[in-house]
Amino acid sequence: MHKFIPYQEYKEYPSNEMKKRAQDFYEDLRRRRTVREFSDRPIPREIIENCLLAAGTAPNGANRQPWHFVVVESPDIKRKIRGAAEEEEKTFYTKRATEDWLNALEPLGTDQNKPFLEIAPYLIVIFGESFERTEENQKVKNYYVTESVGIATGILITAIHNAGLVSLTHTPSPMKFLNQVLGRPNNERPFLILVVGYPAENTEVPSIEKKSLEKIATFI
Repeated sequence: MHKFIPYQEYKEYPSNEMKKRAQDFYEDLRRRRTVREFSDRPIPREIIENCLLAAGTAPNGANRQPWHFVVVESPDIKRKIRGAAEEEEKTFYTKRATEDWLNALEPLGTDQNKPFLEIAPYLIVIFGESFERTEENQKVKNYYVTESVGIATGILITAIHNAGLVSLTHTPSPMKFLNQVLGRPNNERPFLILVVGYPAENTEVPSIEKKSLEKIATFI
């Protein structure tokens, strides 16, 4: 059992300040956009490290912290990932995707070509760990893996935006090739590839709107 200690890090704010902080946070996140055109401009690794540490604070099942982040800078490995991902995407767009799915994607302008996988300075490949092995090689199961990794990924995306960078969630299907390319064990399952960098000059994004509060929330 974990030792319990007093919670001394909580910081309460006056009501008016709470409202302002919540409003300011929302307004800042409204600026966040997914981009598909990246600059190859380098990024100090310390920025990525701190964003990953922020992701690692995420709540998770039984404090198992069932995630692993592989940060890819190597041009050779990025090239391999792009090649394998585009093979899967080609099959998706030509064979696996339903007509409804393709129609939903059409306004976003996506296709099987993924040059951003080589251009962006960082790819963060996120894995969920179904179990761990102790130093004695005993298998220890993890719980709520998908939920935990999803929460950590959301915090990571937010941290990247907060740092002044942009990102793209990329999910080629299937993604098992990532284990082979990155040398990850079978107890880890790829969750997604997060492409991270600066937007390319003159980048454009789709003109979209988010649902209103009334459409996404119910107060009872």
